[in-house]
Amino acid sequence: MKSYIAALVFFVLLVACGGTDTRVDSNVEVPVSVEDIGLKPIEEFVVTTGTVSATKEALMKSEAAGFYRLAVNPATSRSYELGDLVKKNQVIIHLDNPERENEIKIESYRLNLENTKNDLEKQKSLYEKGGVTQTELKNAERQYVDAKYNYDNALIQLDKLRISAPFDGVIVDIPYYTRGVKVPTNSDMVHIMNYSRLNMEVNLPGKLLGEVQTSQPVRVINYTIPDKILEGIITQVSPALNPDTRTFLAKVDIENPDWILRPGMFVKAEITTERKDSTIVIPKDIVLTRRNRKQVFIVNRGMAEQKTITTGLENPDEIEVIEGLETGERLVVKGFETLRNGSKVKITR
Repeated sequence: MKSYIAALVFFVLLVACGGTDTRVDSNVEVPVSVEDIGLKPIEEFVVTTGTVSATKEALMKSEAAGFYRLAVNPATSRSYELGDLVKKNQVIIHLDNPERENEIKIESYRLNLENTKNDLEKQKSLYEKGGVTQTELKNAERQYVDAKYNYDNALIQLDKLRISAPFDGVIVDIPYYTRGVKVPTNSDMVHIMNYSRLNMEVNLPGKLLGEVQTSQPVRVINYTIPDKILEGIITQVSPALNPDTRTFLAKVDIENPDWILRPGMFVKAEITTERKDSTIVIPKDIVLTRRNRKQVFIVNRGMAEQKTITTGLENPDEIEVIEGLETGERLVVKGFETLRNGSKVKITR
């Protein structure tokens, strides 16, 4: 009897409290942000990393022994130092060697060249008047040519006593020698680079061998200066895989006109493998995967409408929609996580 009374009391209280009905008020509006769907470009790209190196680099060594004398930089009026810009053929270091210069006999060869040149001109004039034979003219030509060879060779030998820049660049290393000390042949003199253009070698997974090709554009970003994006291009692609790593080698040429990147820097490269200029593109993080179908929400007459989409190109941030969406529709980009098909929504933008 007591248990019956207790059950009756519980039932009365349950009815008084409204039972166990937990239905959500269907008039609740879910706040969402939307974007109007339009056409825009999208790129599919491969992300990789590598170390850049200068396209022009030279470690100059002494080709003859001589007494060390560092030249004066005309741009700074002081001796050359690390970081100085140099022009092609600019003399950076002198290796004074009076004994060697005397052996070269540059002045003697120069005078002999002048004499043979004058004699050749006279012989040509006489030959036109019939005053000398063709054999005499040819002998004069041979003497001039021999004198020219001797003089040019003397210049080459004399040039070995000067260390000059082989191209426009910047001094990245210059070993210290005391002025006047005799430097032997084959000593390191100066290290010069020009990195207005850079090279980079990257190893890519074998599955990308058919996708990465020469002439594809590359964006290059350094982690310390992410706001500076440089342009590059794939110049070479190996057709074979490394049997140990299952990767293939690709080479990138990078434009660096302001010398922002420096040789040895570690960079990120984005290799564009495919691009479309006008297609429907949406943020990748709003795409929901349910039962192996990709879905998004649009707003239609104040309610959320679930759309199943077919996608195409994609990158880490965006994805192309081939089917399922139309331009002009309002795409939910925030607040979509709790939506259901038919949910009432309030657009907050």
